[in-house]
Amino acid sequence: MKVSVIIPTFNRFNLISRAIDSVLNQTIKPFEIIVVDDGSSDNTSTFIKNNYKSVKLIKQNNLGVSKARNVGIKNSSGDWIALLDSDDEWKNNKLEVQIKSLSEYDYYSVCHTNEIWIRNGIRVNQKKRHQKYGGDIFDKCLDICRISPSSIIFKKNIINEVGWFDEGLSICEDYDLWLRITANFKILFIDKPLIIKYGGHSDQLSKSVNGIEAYRIKSLENLLSNTKLIKDYKLLTIKMLITKLGIYKKGLLKRHKTNELLKINHKIKFWKNKLIEY
Repeated sequence: MKVSVIIPTFNRFNLISRAIDSVLNQTIKPFEIIVVDDGSSDNTSTFIKNNYKSVKLIKQNNLGVSKARNVGIKNSSGDWIALLDSDDEWKNNKLEVQIKSLSEYDYYSVCHTNEIWIRNGIRVNQKKRHQKYGGDIFDKCLDICRISPSSIIFKKNIINEVGWFDEGLSICEDYDLWLRITANFKILFIDKPLIIKYGGHSDQLSKSVNGIEAYRIKSLENLLSNTKLIKDYKLLTIKMLITKLGIYKKGLLKRHKTNELLKINHKIKFWKNKLIEY
């Protein structure tokens, strides 16, 4: 297996070393490490050039994490892709455990692992709703993002089947792609915490954008419009979309967004009628 590691980064000069070092310290080395600097203004690229000669550095204008990941994948030479967010790190046996598991269960094209959460420097426990799964997990991935980008490894060629990261989404781009992947592939899950996921810092994407359900709604709508789903998956997606629209509606009612409420009510009625048709 030739594993290409893709690390997108934006103004993470103070964190990028931790991420890169965690890859360089793997017990099984990757084929290549690609860092995509998404228009940083904090000297990130110069620092990487001077300190990490073995890392392939790609610079682009600030076009977002989806574009950065897509560019990294397109410029990779491996047949497997592993992602790592620049504010996270891998345990030093992460790749070894995944590679050995994928060699043993060679009918899988996608693998993810459990994780350790650190928030503002303190380890926190995951809630039950964040539980992770393996196998046919499409239904489990409809409510929230169940797979951490930093834990995933997948065959590069599956992108040709399911599509790329949606560059129109500023957040939930991972949730969006995992839905398309899990609709088509079984997922190997390793229930070991092989990554450390850090949160609480001000530039964390999930903290910087309000209305996360609006992005999940858009992803579900795109899934129904652009992806060939089996009937059971389509029904599950419509039901979840109606649920998400209801959650979003409650927020609009609290904020007295009358005009937007009319649009949401129309969508809820439309999808309820679709559900009846099935």
